[in-house]
Amino acid sequence: MATLVRRAASRLVGNCSKYRSFVYLNQSCTVHGRFGHLKPSISRNVPFTTSTRRRVSSTDSLLRVIETEIGYAEQADDYDRVEETPSGFPFKMEDKPGAKTVTLTREYQGESVKVEVHMTNLVTGDKEDDEDDEEEEENEEEEHEDKPEKPKQSNVPLLVTLSKKTGPSLEFRCTAFPDKIVIKDMWVTFPDDPAKDELAYEGPSFRVLDEKLRKAFHRYIEIRGIKPSMINFLHEYMINKDSKENLLWLKTLKNFVKS
Repeated sequence: MATLVRRAASRLVGNCSKYRSFVYLNQSCTVHGRFGHLKPSISRNVPFTTSTRRRVSSTDSLLRVIETEIGYAEQADDYDRVEETPSGFPFKMEDKPGAKTVTLTREYQGESVKVEVHMTNLVTGDKEDDEDDEEEEENEEEEHEDKPEKPKQSNVPLLVTLSKKTGPSLEFRCTAFPDKIVIKDMWVTFPDDPAKDELAYEGPSFRVLDEKLRKAFHRYIEIRGIKPSMINFLHEYMINKDSKENLLWLKTLKNFVKS
């Protein structure tokens, strides 16, 4: 009887040892990637696969929205409209795709006239438009309290630079409305001497100058071609450019998301 008990105990110990060896082997194989049939049934790649699937889904959704916006942009009336340069337009125009400005240049009696035309500020009735109008009113000396309120107007921001072969340059920050061009500020720059340019006194604010001096400066830039007769053309041209640049921007986004 004692012999049978010892044999049973010995067999049990041997089976336990084999079981421990099997468990250890299974864990080792799982860690080292061997014997795929010994790996657990739950794959470690499941979370990654799910994440990848979600990324693909979000990318496809974004592409569909971008393509829809591209379709709207291509159907816009001002997308491919070409504005003809009016007769007598004195400037050479440089318009680079992807740039937010158009550059006008000309020579006038030994002076180089450069005008950077920025994207048109369209009146939408938003708060920003109201703030622009308030800033514009500060540049006008006339009192507006007793006058009827004028309808808001879209405008074209301009940066006018007048320079000669040597010496300082004059820069004017302007806002061009359909019927007038308003100088918002002006300063003297020294393009040939950057160190001096950084330390140069910029002068008082344009709106506090004497009225006669302000009118003289308006006449000064008008003679050089900065006058209301050019604004209607620039207004329409910049609206068209905004549509083209928006379409180009959307296509750039689409190419990035697809790549």
